[in-house]
Amino acid sequence: MFEAAARLGSFTRAAEELGMTQAAVSWQVKALERRLDQPLFRRLPREVALTPAGERLARAATEATTALRGALADILDRSDGVLAISTLQTLAMQWLAPRLGAFQVAHPQIAVRVETSNRLVDLLREEVDLAIRAGNGQWPDLEALPLFSAIETPVATPDLLSRLPPIERPEDMLAAPRIGAGWEWDLWFRAAGVTPPPGALDVTPRLAGDAQILEVAAAMAGQGFALASPILYAAEIASGRLVQPFDVTIPMGQGYWLVYPRDRRRARKIAAFRDWLVASVAEDPAVRRYAAAS
Repeated sequence: MFEAAARLGSFTRAAEELGMTQAAVSWQVKALERRLDQPLFRRLPREVALTPAGERLARAATEATTALRGALADILDRSDGVLAISTLQTLAMQWLAPRLGAFQVAHPQIAVRVETSNRLVDLLREEVDLAIRAGNGQWPDLEALPLFSAIETPVATPDLLSRLPPIERPEDMLAAPRIGAGWEWDLWFRAAGVTPPPGALDVTPRLAGDAQILEVAAAMAGQGFALASPILYAAEIASGRLVQPFDVTIPMGQGYWLVYPRDRRRARKIAAFRDWLVASVAEDPAVRRYAAAS
């Protein structure tokens, strides 16, 4: 009860989560405070806040609860369980989904559920086993393994290029139709040694999406150049469906990482996916190419 109240900051919400009455939760917390002979919460009009003593106890309670959940999960872990993965939409569609069949052939007893979202899922509390995230690899209580770089470069269709004046130098891109945020294009131009004239990137883009896959879809429809990962879109570039006119790339964050709770690293389904994913990344020619170039 204390852990739930501390985590939620409310006796009422803790009671709802635990299926109890608010009075029962309040009584149990008061009993604990009497036993410790000091207050653990400050009672506010609509919520409760931890005292310094409550904060110390809450940290210990969270660690103990997390360890208990991990131990229970490992005990109940079965080879025919469901592996729940959270990741970003573009990475899921462009890189992970085409490869998941190989994992399921190798591990037919493990069913896979993939959830795509930009939201940072709480792997310690939600019903998700692991995640593939973009970031710096620093997430409390999670083990993080680096996968590959998060980089972007301009791409467009051959048809669009045939309808435009020749794109031979990075500065030629200033006159080309562009998709996406101006600040991202500013980063690319400067990486390519081009200083855009004042106001050149202030023109409203044809489309700016909250996921790379949306902007590249517009590019594949011939609407302009989009900034895309040459790793995630390696197949489209290799087939000629997209053209990458320049080798210049820009980092967008610090890369993609596989993350999972530290106390679940030995769970069979997590270990199986981790080993398969690391091997798949190592075998990817585009990953090797841009790792060598970085």
